[in-house]
Amino acid sequence: MQEPAPVSPWWDRAKYLDRQPFLRARSAVTRAIRDWFAAADFAEVETAILQRSPGNETHLHAPRTELLGSDGERSTLFLRTSPEFACKKLLAAGEARIFEFARVFRDRERGRLHLPEFTMLEWYRAGEPYEAVIADCVALIGLAARTTGVGAFGYRGRSADPLARPEMLTVADAFDRYAGIDLLGTISGGKGDRDALARAADSKVRVVADDTWSDIFSKVLVEHVEPRLGEGRLTVLHEYPAPEAALARSKAGDPRVAERFEVYACGVELANGFGELTDAAEQRLRFTAEMDEKQRRYGERYPLDEDFLAAVARMPEASGVALGFDRLVMLATGAASVDQVVWTPPAGEAS
Repeated sequence: MQEPAPVSPWWDRAKYLDRQPFLRARSAVTRAIRDWFAAADFAEVETAILQRSPGNETHLHAPRTELLGSDGERSTLFLRTSPEFACKKLLAAGEARIFEFARVFRDRERGRLHLPEFTMLEWYRAGEPYEAVIADCVALIGLAARTTGVGAFGYRGRSADPLARPEMLTVADAFDRYAGIDLLGTISGGKGDRDALARAADSKVRVVADDTWSDIFSKVLVEHVEPRLGEGRLTVLHEYPAPEAALARSKAGDPRVAERFEVYACGVELANGFGELTDAAEQRLRFTAEMDEKQRRYGERYPLDEDFLAAVARMPEASGVALGFDRLVMLATGAASVDQVVWTPPAGEAS
């Protein structure tokens, strides 16, 4: 039997030259963004990758490792899924404006838009509302486009002008427009009515018996809403429903929604931000509920970071956002996937 031809490694000269223009552009965008933050009086920080808790969201999965101490004791640590916990501890310590180009890690994620190890650009403004970081996102996305000279973003047949005034769209309006669902009519007391949403979504998505309110919400979002966002211009999807608040505070005057937003271009999610929750007791309740659901679904749970919860109670009012830097560079360079814009592929992959 003839042996298969060997696959050339990613550092093969010819293969590498195909990616080199994207990588040079990545460097230029990185420099431009660092200059932008410096001009706005932000401090660049570097926070620890190894954490006792990698985050407490049901569907985020973190690689784990074992650390051997000088005394011979072994302890389980995780590779972070986000620098959020550490950055918020810095806010509690008194930092006012910080940003980080953070290497983060996620199990169960690989695809055209996903890598198991990737770069997240995350930043925070103490004492400023979340509208301020929304404006930052729009400015930085436009800066990336101007730096590369791409003109319009394009991805899988969709296009968007990153310099045009963005569309501001609430999640409730998006569900009504694209799925014909009265989303807020399924929320009461900050909780989602699973059966009400199941009835409303029955003809839109496949609903199964053990789907939660959040499961049904996610199905409608992914199948009917997200593909329509960021067409022609950026879309800022904001006022997320309370059951999807994550680490965001409730909107003043309307407990059905939270100060959470996401930014989309060409159907691609680029950023996820919050008006930050500073109620430690409420954050503990949310984390515990998320870990109970992770245990039910996946048979595992991550510990709560007690140091982080203590920091939440001492944090000033703040806003923050995480932006997928590889995805931004992909759109700003016209690359077909994030694989083309990272300097080295995931370990063990040839391309």
